[in-house]
Amino acid sequence: MAPLHHSLADTGHAAARWLAGWWRIVHLGALLLALALSPSSYAAEGRRSLMRHIYLSTAPALPWFSVLTTLISLILIRIVLVTALSYGLSQYALEMVVRVLVLELIPLTAALFAALRCSFPHAADIAVLRAQGGWDAWSRGGADALRVEVLPRVAAGVFCALMLAAVSCVVAFVVAYLSVYGLAASGFVAYTHTVGHVFNPAVSLIFSLKIVFFGIAVALIPIASVLDREPTLGARMSAELRGLLRMFLIIVIIEAASLVGNYY
Repeated sequence: MAPLHHSLADTGHAAARWLAGWWRIVHLGALLLALALSPSSYAAEGRRSLMRHIYLSTAPALPWFSVLTTLISLILIRIVLVTALSYGLSQYALEMVVRVLVLELIPLTAALFAALRCSFPHAADIAVLRAQGGWDAWSRGGADALRVEVLPRVAAGVFCALMLAAVSCVVAFVVAYLSVYGLAASGFVAYTHTVGHVFNPAVSLIFSLKIVFFGIAVALIPIASVLDREPTLGARMSAELRGLLRMFLIIVIIEAASLVGNYY
């Protein structure tokens, strides 16, 4: 009975630590939301820091991510069109392209790219700052480290994910139209009718919420996981890995919820 008792105790402690970690993420998100709604966060220095992080996180990646999205969209759209034509289902090809590419693949790809492009580097910066004593230096100077260091980085991560998703969706819509109708304007009415049929009010709401929640998840969880430990350089990799696993779990949950809402 003693090994069983120790096993149950270890399981209980692990579950408690797991729940406590998620609670700290939620708590940090609530603090950052309060700071984001506070006018004092947008003083001159705060605005400069916010705009700098947003620009450095989004602008360099946006052009070549758009090119990459265009190439991938061309390949996937061509595959779907040829497959649908071979099975005599060409009338459903465009709707299938919109549902698979725009509704599902692009938001997920944009969120993962934003996480790799800015969220995890931002988390590494925060970890180094804490380990080198910069976090305590802000506190000793009377400044709020969450307002100065964390809020601009999280906001930049959310903006990067939203912007990449929005631009990629526009690119995919344009590529889909050109692939099906070419440069002729005669297919515009049928095309907008098909897109409008897919994006009914319920699907549009779920799609918008999914993109927003993806952006919040990939921007907040890596930084929160880094902050949820003692500031030592040796454990940074485990904190990043923990943030990666948590982020993937939330992304899977959001994606599953959106699929249920769209198709059931």
